[in-house]
Amino acid sequence: MASVAAKLAKDKAAARGIGANKNPRKYLNQDFEELKAQCLASKTLFEDPTFPAAQSSLGVKELGPESEKVQGLVWKRPSNIKANPQFINEGASRADVRQGALGDCWFLCSIASLTLHDDYLCRVVPMDQSFDTNYAGIFHFKFWQYGEWVDVVVDDRLPTKKGKLVFVKSTTAHEFWSALLEKAYAKLNGSYEALSGGLSLEALEDFTGGIGELYYFDKAPKDLFQIIQKALKQRSLVTCSTKSESGTGEIVVSTNVVKNHGYTVTGAEEVTYGGNTVQIVRVRNPWGFMEWNGAWSDSAPEWKEVDPKVKDDLKIEREDGETWIPFSSFLVEFFRVEICHLNLDSICREENHKWCLTEFTGCWTTGCTAGGCKGNPNFWTNPQFRITLEDPDEDKARGSAAPLCTVIVSLMQKERRRKQPEGGKLFSIGFYIYKIPKETPSNVPLGKDFFDTTKKIASTDFYRNHREMSKRFQLPVGNYVIIPTTYNPSEEAEFCIRVFTEKKAQTLEFGNTVEAKIYEPLLNSSPETEIVNGGEKRREEKTEFTAVDLKSILHESFSKCDKIKSDGFSLRTCKEMINLLDEDNTGTLSKEELKILQKKLEHYTTIFLEVDTNFSGTIEASEMRNALQKAGFSLNNRIQEVIIQHYVSGDLTINFEDFVACMIRLETLFKMFSILDTNKNGNLNLSLSEAKMSRSLCNDVNHILVLARKPSPH
Repeated sequence: MASVAAKLAKDKAAARGIGANKNPRKYLNQDFEELKAQCLASKTLFEDPTFPAAQSSLGVKELGPESEKVQGLVWKRPSNIKANPQFINEGASRADVRQGALGDCWFLCSIASLTLHDDYLCRVVPMDQSFDTNYAGIFHFKFWQYGEWVDVVVDDRLPTKKGKLVFVKSTTAHEFWSALLEKAYAKLNGSYEALSGGLSLEALEDFTGGIGELYYFDKAPKDLFQIIQKALKQRSLVTCSTKSESGTGEIVVSTNVVKNHGYTVTGAEEVTYGGNTVQIVRVRNPWGFMEWNGAWSDSAPEWKEVDPKVKDDLKIEREDGETWIPFSSFLVEFFRVEICHLNLDSICREENHKWCLTEFTGCWTTGCTAGGCKGNPNFWTNPQFRITLEDPDEDKARGSAAPLCTVIVSLMQKERRRKQPEGGKLFSIGFYIYKIPKETPSNVPLGKDFFDTTKKIASTDFYRNHREMSKRFQLPVGNYVIIPTTYNPSEEAEFCIRVFTEKKAQTLEFGNTVEAKIYEPLLNSSPETEIVNGGEKRREEKTEFTAVDLKSILHESFSKCDKIKSDGFSLRTCKEMINLLDEDNTGTLSKEELKILQKKLEHYTTIFLEVDTNFSGTIEASEMRNALQKAGFSLNNRIQEVIIQHYVSGDLTINFEDFVACMIRLETLFKMFSILDTNKNGNLNLSLSEAKMSRSLCNDVNHILVLARKPSPH
């Protein structure tokens, strides 16, 4: 339940503006200015306890303690590596980024792309840092993470071998901004090893907060060159990748192209050659050398027939890893291009205008919301997010065509890279979009029947094990539900969904309300059934029933019911039943209160038997949502996840006793909330003593915090 408190704290921080680039959240609660001031006052150099100069910061496998790559490694500060170190020397450029011994070319070509735009770079790399003025061995960088900016602090101890940097380095030997940026990103992701292998798009988005588009050349649109050219003109960041069928390591082929490698795309032009127009693109290898050696390369004869002015503007003759390549050859040598848009107008239209952004966060939880892709029996249990499109795009609203709304949906799985060195992995993810009737209530998630009988209206083209899957659509005005999923069921991860629309859209998480219509029986509504008819003589003799009495009565009653497999209720659960119905606070139940309890148990028994469709004596965790709805409880996903954690066994089932205990606990919580919510506004203001009382009553005050949280539209 600590995650609930953390989520509440994060929401409050966002309301205060924390998380913007100019006011980033302090990563791991480390305040750069405070730490620097402390070091200056004590005349010491900063040593970061959260990312120390130690093996734990390097990794566990590729950079593990037994790896040859870390043998002889020494952590040194820049002043011990080069005399007169500088943070940035004469401005940052893509030449400042040369790959070292770590397989993070995807990250480094993203840095190189970032250097093409000073304003983008300054948002990530604060330029008021140096090794001269007020130097204290501490630096900081800002990254976008799942909807907010964070400020990451590092010390300047860097991994070296034989006095040279092991990982990224600048062509200017005494410049260290790129090495320190790499260290900060490694800290954000858990270790240097966590940066080995990935999509450049991931880093581009972490540098900008932009939205990505990924094009694979085997399914590329015919106007891909124009898309790349337009993106570069719109100052989008663009990278590309190669691959090899023969292995996973980086391989240099005869054309000097490095396979299984990432490059930066720095230009896309059309030039006149031999009376024809030729499309060429400029790519840069983050190694800083090893360039394409074919047509339109630095020394290629094609440049001799190009207009001298054009040649002067475009041609580069130096071994810096950057060169031009014909677009036709580009499509052969490379296999995908990644574009990070900061100005979304470059995606859809020419005019400048602002886009509306809506963000959701959630998680896939085994037995609750991890239903897998379409075709899995529990697909319907995945999280559901409603979006209402009311205003069509301006250019469509005035035309003769049907009014359409441009929507860009991005699904991103969170924190998976951090888990990779320990065996974690990126899951294959995707999403579906369904159209729903306007009158569809949002307080209850759509059920299995809806998805069995309704066709999707849009989806991602495929599932891939990328951090993000995004796609743009043009949808008619109407109401829709977005279903984010992993490909396989029972894969657990947190996720973030971003929805961009040209016009403001109404959005809401399905089932984000918390309410209950609790069954309150009438004593004369029906005769008692056999399952609660045990202990008749004992009840005639007693007027008050303790928890021990109740335990005995219920054991005798349910042991006679063939349809229920029960070993009896625990004394704790019996006490909770008494707490629920003990109006006079005697700690016991009267005969009338016992009859009410019996009716409630009959009601919950009927629900349990309805949901136990295979007559196993237990219900599947994924069916708990149906059971809760039948019992009158509309609960958001966070509360349902807590219920699964508390009551579901290792085989993802819930037995009868735990099911009833859960229902009784929920009734008690809602009853207590109703009593404490004196203003009837869906919020509680508790004194410390009241909070302690609430804890003693419900055994977990965090349940109250969850229930007390008034649902708010996104």
